[in-house]
Amino acid sequence: MTILRTTLTAVLLALLAFAIFGPITNMLIWSVAETWYFPAKLPQSYGFSFWERVFRPQGNAMESLWSSVLIALFTVLASLAVAIPAGLALGRGSLPWRTFFLLLFLLPQAFPSIAVHMNIARIFYGLGLNGTYGGVVLVHTIQGLVFSVWIATAAFAAVDHELEEAAANMGASPFTVFRTVTLPLALPGLMASAIFVFLISLDEFTGTYFVGVPDITTMPLLLFTASMEGNYQIASITALILLVPSVGFMLFIERFLKSDVLAKVGS
Repeated sequence: MTILRTTLTAVLLALLAFAIFGPITNMLIWSVAETWYFPAKLPQSYGFSFWERVFRPQGNAMESLWSSVLIALFTVLASLAVAIPAGLALGRGSLPWRTFFLLLFLLPQAFPSIAVHMNIARIFYGLGLNGTYGGVVLVHTIQGLVFSVWIATAAFAAVDHELEEAAANMGASPFTVFRTVTLPLALPGLMASAIFVFLISLDEFTGTYFVGVPDITTMPLLLFTASMEGNYQIASITALILLVPSVGFMLFIERFLKSDVLAKVGS
């Protein structure tokens, strides 16, 4: 039984590693493939000419990367600005129709994204938001609120009431209790929601396409264009570049999830 269990564990770990690193490895190979034709298992020649093409000023890669990162950061701020008070009310208060409001934030995910974004684009056109960074941030925020509000609600609901009552009994005002007790305890959940929203915004394509094109160009739009043209080298390089801000943001946020940093919040 021990040998069988060990074998099954090894097989499952190998499958998991393949599922995670297989696509990344394939992208790495494509990014340095100069020529790769079927039925060859590996590229016939290697080089970095496609990297040079991506980073040319005409390639628009760096400008699109900065646009993607800035839109994602502002989307996180906008989502948390709504999620913190909403999560506090839904998770801590006795808000009537609590379940209804939680389900309301799920509505954008209940319909096909193309239909939702087409109608949003029509509304934004009348408001003059099409082709603007503000419009793209808003449409990304609509997608991010699903995760940020639900995670924030769970984070605030998990805060111990007795700690808040103890602070209030010692003379702390409601705002001081929130700043020094409630918010620091809920902060790991809020940071987790920030990671989800950032990654969702960074990879968002449909909303950006309907609301931002042709004035706003992000990395997913470049990736889509390269894929449709059959240029898998450019698409793979673009996807790898898109990994950099994703990993960087998660490493940055991870610092705030450590207990020694959380202990300083509100001090």
